[in-house]
Amino acid sequence: MSLTGPARPPEAGPATPGPAAKAGAAETGAAKPSRVALAKVATVVTAAAVAVAGWAWLRAHPTPPAPPSLTAASMSLRPVPWEGGPAAYAGWPRAVAAGWTEPAFFPVGLWFATVREREHVTADRAMGVNTYVELTADSRPGLLRGTGMSALTAGGPAAGAAPETVGATLPGKADEWAGIGHARWSGKAGPEQCRPKLSFCGHTVLRTRARELPDGSRPVYATFGKGVAHQATDPAGGMFVNDYADLVGVDVSWYADENVCREAARWRQLPITQCRAAAGYGATVDRIRELDALDGRRKPVFSVISLAGLTPGQVGGAVMSSLIHGARGIVYDAHDPGPRCESANLLRTACGAPVRKAVTELNALIGRLAPVLNTQSYAYDFAPQLDTMLKRHDGAYYLFAMLGRGTATGGHPLTVPANLSPRGRVEDVLTGRPVEVDREGRFTAAFPAEHAYHVYRITP
Repeated sequence: MSLTGPARPPEAGPATPGPAAKAGAAETGAAKPSRVALAKVATVVTAAAVAVAGWAWLRAHPTPPAPPSLTAASMSLRPVPWEGGPAAYAGWPRAVAAGWTEPAFFPVGLWFATVREREHVTADRAMGVNTYVELTADSRPGLLRGTGMSALTAGGPAAGAAPETVGATLPGKADEWAGIGHARWSGKAGPEQCRPKLSFCGHTVLRTRARELPDGSRPVYATFGKGVAHQATDPAGGMFVNDYADLVGVDVSWYADENVCREAARWRQLPITQCRAAAGYGATVDRIRELDALDGRRKPVFSVISLAGLTPGQVGGAVMSSLIHGARGIVYDAHDPGPRCESANLLRTACGAPVRKAVTELNALIGRLAPVLNTQSYAYDFAPQLDTMLKRHDGAYYLFAMLGRGTATGGHPLTVPANLSPRGRVEDVLTGRPVEVDREGRFTAAFPAEHAYHVYRITP
């Protein structure tokens, strides 16, 4: 894509004498030129001298070259506040030892999986999963040893676990089953465990379990649901997110939860027509990050994607929307209560093969782009109707784009900074094909479905 730089002033040469000067030159010595003729000649000569002098000055003082193109300064980029990427895990020796601080590591988890055979670990690693977020009671954590797999488990290190157990987990979604409140708790999981009955004790649950955890060599992880994402006030939601865990995840199923649209309309004033869309996953991450910022300290926010009832395309949209809005990890919940594919782990069943293929491809993309995803994002408005994320890595910029809430499918224009260098180019990362961009930095991206997405590499 070539953009013209500042135009150089035209070089000026001596002016051609006009008719009056020619007439004066033709006169003989017997007839002296008039004062008017002499004045005209003087004017022409002066103009020619000025033009020649100006030409000489321009040759000695050429127009300075344009500044380097596509720099943060020239694009007026504003860094998006973040928790620091991989450096956020540097305070926990177990996470450091497991490679969580490496730029090429991006957490991709599987929630509440069963690991009883080495083949389970091998198959999950082949899908691109690198972390188990909770294991079933009959699992054998020792099988993780030497596989490069990490685990976050309830109460800290599980029996037989080695350094692969990098963190502890708190009871999942206590904001939903125990509610938003500080009442007494029976100590058991499940509904109606708050005292007195019909009271709410979600804060008590997390506070109690957090105090029981061992030393601080491992980060503590907690998952929240619609209670924090939709119902909680800022003070109550901020306490859930900020007071009990070091890493937080959010799990709201925008496609499969039959009640989510009605609840989102009531608590978040979301139009029903905008509910069943991938953009909801990014908006939920935004809400948790908003609550996380209330105490002035930021932590990694993970997005939990419940796979039950989702098509492969919807899975991709949910994951990409989460990443665009700042998710620092992706966790898949593979439990499927049916009726389509009733299973404790649909990723290990024949009926889950299409979703497993989509998850494998997504995870490969995440692994390939991990060094990019692990950098700070920049705010830049490529198109107001789209959800976009801009990152810079290794001399290139990466633009991630999806439809925003309420935006129609079809072609949508994007505008990249107009000061791209003449050698600059835009490439579609997913296809490897170059993208044609006009002189004003515009091109059109096609979004045939609400969950469609693009990733572009912009090279100066």
